[in-house]
Amino acid sequence: MAENEEIEKNWTEEQLHGEDVSKKDIIKYLHEHASFEFLKEHKLNGKLNNIAKTSKKDHLIDSYNQLFDSKAFRKESDASLEDQLKEAAEKTAAMHVSEKKKERKGSESKDSKKEEPKFTKKILKHGDKATFPTKGDRVSCFYIGKLENGVVFDSNISGAAGTKKKNKDEGKPFIFRVGKGLVIRGWDEGLLTMSKGEKSELTIEPEWGYGKKGNIDANIPPQSKLFFEVELVDVI
Repeated sequence: MAENEEIEKNWTEEQLHGEDVSKKDIIKYLHEHASFEFLKEHKLNGKLNNIAKTSKKDHLIDSYNQLFDSKAFRKESDASLEDQLKEAAEKTAAMHVSEKKKERKGSESKDSKKEEPKFTKKILKHGDKATFPTKGDRVSCFYIGKLENGVVFDSNISGAAGTKKKNKDEGKPFIFRVGKGLVIRGWDEGLLTMSKGEKSELTIEPEWGYGKKGNIDANIPPQSKLFFEVELVDVI
């Protein structure tokens, strides 16, 4: 149609409400002559058969009359409804892709902010490389704990060199549930990386040791780096 061509109604009110004009006839007319914005506003910007199933004829007749009242006709330069629906679908898909990318970036950002380990491990003897404890497992260990100056502050190994304070459980494996906060975090995190039979030296930073307060009972000063020689005897 020409840009300024006057469009006249195809049907009278009597014809619209009669059986000669079907719902599909009205929808087809609106798809051919109404602007995309008008169709979208009246929820008619879909496939003809789907709209015919879900729309009442009275609604379609009202939309038909409003088209002429508002003169919201499709211009000759406008893309077809099919092309506009395709473009809208592509925009929606692009938005979903963009949102997914944002979610991934957010997730990657969170991962990048994960706390760096505050301990290092040096393996002195390899374990079976198969039996690793998980959080809540009972583990049994032998250990020697030293300060940075080499002073031994605790051990459950019989006759451990340098031990000043006798451990009442000396000679017995230390048994506890790992990963439950029953020991310092450096132990919890370190033992979860060890396999049954492994012997390693754990160097634990103050943040995952006794921190700013230290441990007066064990003669561990505040902000002490700790060195543990730990043997994972068994995972129970």
